[in-house]
Amino acid sequence: MREDDIMAFSIRPTEEERTLTESYAKLHSVSIGEAFKRALFEKIEEEFDIAVADKAYDDCLKSVNKKFGNYLKGVNFCRNFQLSKKSHKF
Repeated sequence: MREDDIMAFSIRPTEEERTLTESYAKLHSVSIGEAFKRALFEKIEEEFDIAVADKAYDDCLKSVNKKFGNYLKGVNFCRNFQLSKKSHKF
């Protein structure tokens, strides 16, 4: 990693936020910086997973409706597909 690839942030929490952050970091035996880093990347991963699941759901609806038209409403089939995908990490 090059030196210019490093990112640094400055955060100014309230006293309540600071106390909560310090407690969380202590509970997990990590630095405050590591606690923020983990929280940030967990949130990014969570939102990415939701976006992938939403796209899979939309694609499923399109595919089922295209193949079966009025004979089969794809909503229940795709909803079950989406729920089964949420239990698996990609």
